[in-house]
Amino acid sequence: MRTAPRRERGIALVLVIWLVTLLLVIAGSFTYAMRTDARASRNAAAIAKGEAVARAAVARALMELFKPPGSPEGWRRDASVREWVFDDTPVAVRLSDESAKIDVNTANQELLKGLFRFAGLSEEDAVKLLDAVLDWRDPDSLKRPFGAEEAEYSQASLKGRPANFPFQSTEELQLVLGMRPEVFQRIAPMITVYSRQPGVNPHIAGRNALLAIPGVTPEQVDFYLVERERARAEGRAPPVFAAAGAYATYAQATAITVRAEVKLERGITIQREAVAVLTPQFVRRPWTLLAWREVSRDQDAKRENAPPESALGQRR
Repeated sequence: MRTAPRRERGIALVLVIWLVTLLLVIAGSFTYAMRTDARASRNAAAIAKGEAVARAAVARALMELFKPPGSPEGWRRDASVREWVFDDTPVAVRLSDESAKIDVNTANQELLKGLFRFAGLSEEDAVKLLDAVLDWRDPDSLKRPFGAEEAEYSQASLKGRPANFPFQSTEELQLVLGMRPEVFQRIAPMITVYSRQPGVNPHIAGRNALLAIPGVTPEQVDFYLVERERARAEGRAPPVFAAAGAYATYAQATAITVRAEVKLERGITIQREAVAVLTPQFVRRPWTLLAWREVSRDQDAKRENAPPESALGQRR
């Protein structure tokens, strides 16, 4: 029996080594793909759980609003944080009455102009933007002195046209001629389309919304906020913000914003925000959701990185 030449045996050995290497690469790729799929599945399951917990948290927060008025266990609509653990998952919820914001559909015109001035616009630019906003939401096609109708949008090479109808969302404000992205980012946390009130509610409004009121100073706002918190700590009704004058509305709205933050394992955080209108007259449907949106960390970062409130106030 002939023995295979040494050269042929070497080639066969090389082929076997290459084959084993190829099998190892294939096995490694398969293992990596399986690990990646398993990780994606775990993350998807965690996100689904977070979404469900967020919905449950929003439902509980809205139910808490139906406790008897003045109840010590009642939840306030002043954006204070409520925390608890649901199904071994930490949850934090904020309730905010929409009257704490400025309604871009029904707000007093001077209040809207004050909002734009607060965002850093000059008096001239604020007047132009105000007229453009009013032209967008009014039912006619008549151009205001500094406003914009179809012809102006065409001249600016914009595809959009004025709706001639009230704003359906705050995001729609970005389509108005003259609304710059940086201006919208500054005012976005302070505006709404759900309060349906001409003013802002000083009892629950944030500092920025109060600074947008024409004629008020940062010193007046800061002093009022201290007095407001003192009254709450002592169990008294918040005081009247006299400096706000006719731009104040002390009635609560029927619309509520609920922000739910759910902290999951492996550092995953789910944030959801819902806007609901309360309908206690309907026993089987005491509230109706008007909006449901995901709140990303990027959106919060943009708000946190906006110019300081003091700097904005100085631009007035």
